[in-house]
Amino acid sequence: MAKAAQTSRSSSRVVQLRKGTTVEMVRLACPDAHQAALISESFGLPVLDSDGIREQHERLIVESADGLKEGLGERAMQIHLQRIVGAYVGSAHGAGQFYSRAVTEARDATAKSANDIRDEDLDGPVGFDSGAQRKREFAADMGLQAHALRMAAEGAVAAYEQVVGERWKPFERPVDNPGHSVDRKAAELQMAALG
Repeated sequence: MAKAAQTSRSSSRVVQLRKGTTVEMVRLACPDAHQAALISESFGLPVLDSDGIREQHERLIVESADGLKEGLGERAMQIHLQRIVGAYVGSAHGAGQFYSRAVTEARDATAKSANDIRDEDLDGPVGFDSGAQRKREFAADMGLQAHALRMAAEGAVAAYEQVVGERWKPFERPVDNPGHSVDRKAAELQMAALG
């Protein structure tokens, strides 16, 4: 009796899922329209048309799906759009993470440059920016890029919902479990056979 219970427990396994990147994660990592406008104003950069970027990408995906509807079934369309939208969301999240690192480096460099004793952080020769200023400008550029990609991702997510009829969520694939190789499974079966 104990062997039967033990065998059924060992044959059932829990499959862990690798969590995908969500739109909420993108929103946390990338600047919103208000912050992007502040960045543009503070650094003299172009003001992005956030709504235009979002609408253009939504329209692009809806039109693409419309062109494919004769050749793809409902499920195939859902899978195709799942992948397309996932790429947009993943790209925006990556840009948001890069932006966060650039901001951290800019903050560190700016804090160091406030120390009057450090010669290496002083302004460069006339006509050249300090290292801290270059890092702040780089972070600003990355912020606008992350915001633009966020708007593209949000447009893609809206298009997915419009075409498929349900809210987009990331695909979650099973985590590879290297500890359960074929050899280990065979050894477990052999040991179970031995009693």
